[in-house]
Amino acid sequence: PRDGRFIEEIGYYNPMEEPSVVKVDPEKAKKWIANGAQPTDTVKALFKKHGVI
Repeated sequence: PRDGRFIEEIGYYNPMEEPSVVKVDPEKAKKWIANGAQPTDTVKALFKKHGVI
């Protein structure tokens, strides 16, 4: 979060569960990427793995 608050929550990732849990709203993720958001390499890999991008 920037300044301690989220701009918009588009999902979550819990690597501590077996198997790890990834929940993403693909429409919100695509909207943010189209508006110039740049996901980290880790998030980009998770998005690719789950068919978001």
